[in-house]
Amino acid sequence: MDFDFSDDQEMLRDTVRKWVEKDYDFERRRGIVKAGGFSREAWQGLADLGLTGLAVPEAQGGMGFGAVDAMVVMEELGRGLVLEPFAAVSLVATHLLGAGRAPSASLWLSGIAQGKELVVLAQEERHSRYRLGHVETRAEHASGTWRLTGTKTVVPAGGQAGAFIVSARTAGKVDDPAGVALFLVSRGEPGVEVKAYPTQDGGTAAELTLKGASGIELLPAGEAMPALERAVDLGIAALCAEAVGAMDKLVALTVEYMNTRKQFGVPIASFQALRHRIADVKMQLELARSMSFFATLKLGEAANARRRALSQAKVQLGQSMRFVGQQCIQLHGGIGVTDEYAASHYFKRLTVIEMSFGDTMFHLGEVSARMQDTAGVFA
Repeated sequence: MDFDFSDDQEMLRDTVRKWVEKDYDFERRRGIVKAGGFSREAWQGLADLGLTGLAVPEAQGGMGFGAVDAMVVMEELGRGLVLEPFAAVSLVATHLLGAGRAPSASLWLSGIAQGKELVVLAQEERHSRYRLGHVETRAEHASGTWRLTGTKTVVPAGGQAGAFIVSARTAGKVDDPAGVALFLVSRGEPGVEVKAYPTQDGGTAAELTLKGASGIELLPAGEAMPALERAVDLGIAALCAEAVGAMDKLVALTVEYMNTRKQFGVPIASFQALRHRIADVKMQLELARSMSFFATLKLGEAANARRRALSQAKVQLGQSMRFVGQQCIQLHGGIGVTDEYAASHYFKRLTVIEMSFGDTMFHLGEVSARMQDTAGVFA
């Protein structure tokens, strides 16, 4: 199998990396964090590069690129700790809008491609614990209109989004995935309340409360769950790639520090024990990179194989992020946890990635549940 990137993909990587280095350095990022965790100018910068329309079909003004291209972009955004919700809007929500039946979905896709609109998925609930089928939010149909009632938590960039793709129950019990449908809910509708708050990594999320809010059915029950599962898998693959980029940069910062910091008159990089530790760190980084590739390449598989592969990848990424993050911070010493130094921000972002779309323990359970004729987590 050929794992080399095409010339176009390398050009895409170079373009994103140059934008990050020029327009999204660490000091600008700190300013965005202080301003609330989102910059409209930075988002427009991504749109000017065509990135917000990366996965949007050409018919709606996008580029219609695939999963490998998205992985390349996410690695570079991870290296720069970009706060803007590229994956949440341009990959996850874009996929659901493209799969949906609502006539307005095409307009939202065009707005995303132009950088004018933000649409995000709101599926997490307080008691769901990462289970997509556990949905307490209700949708009732009356007089030709769907009315949604419930609360969604940790909605990415919810304070800036113009619309939400909301999972809501139209039938069945709380844990019945067959009764879940997806709805488009506009921010300005009566009964829609959004409470934004900062996240640990400097970004922003929100709690979305719906009180009889009007919604447009995007996908009916029966069709919604397969589409939602694939959208979440796209999100997991994107997070894996972002984590690889973040770890790659964190390791580079750590090696640079070890070559600069002196003790007993020599750089600490010359100490054999520390060299062994950084070697172990790089091994974990490469394990994470290979599983990120694996996750992206498995996105085209049938649902069962795809879901298992993405959970396997999230398990390895969780283990690698913990090891790389902790070791790099310890190799820095006290400076590694200061707000003024970039390493602490990489560690925070890796921690948030671990808790997004299911943590390591959740996905270990998913892998176990999907083992049929084989033994071992990665068999």
